[in-house]
Amino acid sequence: MLQRPGCEEYSPFFTGYICQVPEGDYLSFLHGQLDAVDALFSPITDEQGLYRYEPGKWSLKEILGHMTDTERIMSYRMLRIARGDTTNLPGFDQDVYITNASFDELSMEDLLKDFQAVRQATFSLLQTISEAAWSRKGIANNNEISARAIAYVIAGHAQHHLGVIQQKYNY
Repeated sequence: MLQRPGCEEYSPFFTGYICQVPEGDYLSFLHGQLDAVDALFSPITDEQGLYRYEPGKWSLKEILGHMTDTERIMSYRMLRIARGDTTNLPGFDQDVYITNASFDELSMEDLLKDFQAVRQATFSLLQTISEAAWSRKGIANNNEISARAIAYVIAGHAQHHLGVIQQKYNY
């Protein structure tokens, strides 16, 4: 079972995400989260997916697209660090990604399928990481982080956005 990372394994920026992941079986939580994303987004129509709780905020479609993009990027970082790559991996500007993605033009069904595919790829990657590799550290966006911490960031980031949707979008 994947152990929770220690605070020395990541920068303070990621604390809020990692704290979103409860104690216990990480993989069960990740699977349950996939079910929660499906249950939340499946009934949302394409029109409802355009909803923003205030001007300038992301639509529901953009949030789901952002969750998917971020998981892709974090999984890639986790892969490289777990495999011993010590190259400083670049950061990314989430707002530029949203601006250039055109998520609002896609169907909710396609956005949900994309998230599901990325999450399945994450599950597949997790199986290939050895016990020793979890504690390997690398540099991402000029900050040291372990492969294990990135795994927790993946789950915590998605959980953060599920909470935002519940609180701000009333879904």
